[in-house]
Amino acid sequence: MIRTRFAPSPTGYLHIGGARTALFSWAYARHHKGTFVLRIEDTDLERSTPASVDAILQGMSWLNLDYDEGPFYQMQRMPRYKEVLAQLIASGHAYYCYASKEEVEIMREQQREAGLKPRYDGRWRPEPGKILPPVPADIQPVVRFKNPIDGSVVWNDVVKGTIEIGNAELDDLIIARPDGTPTYNFCVVVDDWDMNITHVIRGDDHVNNTPRQINILKALGATLPQYGHVPMILGADGERLSKRHGAVGVMQYLDEGYLPEALLNYLARLGWAHGDEEIFNMDQFTEWFNLESISRSPAKFNPEKLNWVNQQYIKAADNDRLADLVRPFMEKQIGPLATTPALADVMALLKDRVSTLVELADAAHLFYKYITPDAELLAQHLSPEATTALQQLTEQLAEIDWNKEAIHDAIKATVTTSGLKMPKIAMPLRIIVAGVTQTPSIDATLLLIGRETVLERLRGMLGA
Repeated sequence: MIRTRFAPSPTGYLHIGGARTALFSWAYARHHKGTFVLRIEDTDLERSTPASVDAILQGMSWLNLDYDEGPFYQMQRMPRYKEVLAQLIASGHAYYCYASKEEVEIMREQQREAGLKPRYDGRWRPEPGKILPPVPADIQPVVRFKNPIDGSVVWNDVVKGTIEIGNAELDDLIIARPDGTPTYNFCVVVDDWDMNITHVIRGDDHVNNTPRQINILKALGATLPQYGHVPMILGADGERLSKRHGAVGVMQYLDEGYLPEALLNYLARLGWAHGDEEIFNMDQFTEWFNLESISRSPAKFNPEKLNWVNQQYIKAADNDRLADLVRPFMEKQIGPLATTPALADVMALLKDRVSTLVELADAAHLFYKYITPDAELLAQHLSPEATTALQQLTEQLAEIDWNKEAIHDAIKATVTTSGLKMPKIAMPLRIIVAGVTQTPSIDATLLLIGRETVLERLRGMLGA
């Protein structure tokens, strides 16, 4: 049974990189009909906050990344960690180290000056025949893992291929602080072991943690999971993704008018591909997904491509759903909306023209709040000939059946009888009725604004 996990630290929002890791872990579990676990790694007491936990849970919920078990919180598992710590100390795989912070810093500074890699020198590491220093009375010890000295750690990374790191490169890792609280790398090992995680899918910034975690798992006699380290996401300029590239919390994409399925689709294509498929739903994604298809090269975040993907999803979206999503954006700006025209009908007319729900809301304003025409703009486009033609059109619009075809025919007949070209009539008509120079097709726009409102605005401006 495949078991994957997503294990964010609640020290901020759920960002793009974290969301993609969660998506890949979720999809792998779903593809294999396995289990997806959510774990909150909250042992960093100085930086972890309840607000960050809420932000992570909200982000997962909005993206519809449902988890089968959890959320589990590391701070609630302290007794278990201490139990395993005691087990490692008893078996000789861990030991107390009484070196003070000052001693360790002096040690590392001397190594740097000698051109060596700064590392713990093992002074409190017990070895056969070794005499340890006297235990100082004023130092609370840390617990260090007794890392193997010889050999190397080799694993077949399901994304990167075979990785080998010599044990000589690794010093003895602190696995418990002076106050007894366990450290990140140790907690992760115990959690993955206890939760029977079979596949650890995470960012490649964790590659250096993996040999340490493998050695601890081996010391515990635990079954090793398979590891897959996903390359990072870069900005379009090739630099590490940051806020200036769009690396914001996923909930900001909700505020900016993106659909969750569009964001997921875009994230899936950041470093993974299935042929040339660009637009696909999550059922298709989970059917196709495999770890071997993840690129070994960093992906580049492209906001324009995200907008294009979002545009495709908006075009295909149900109009009633779009109305429900857009209404809060509109009411925040212009207050409660009139019941006519039906907002879903407005969505149907406008959704092919926008990339985000915010743009859709902005485009829909003209159907619910009159924009008084700019006097200079009106003077520029409303010639005496156009005024006469629009007065005639007003009379026709008062008599016809109010449907798109009839409105179209009335405008076309006015163009013919006036001898003016269509733009000479359509432009001032748009300005008078909608207050703007650009709208969807003028017949569809007039239809949704409604006969009474259209006539009222034309007569008020033209004196017809």
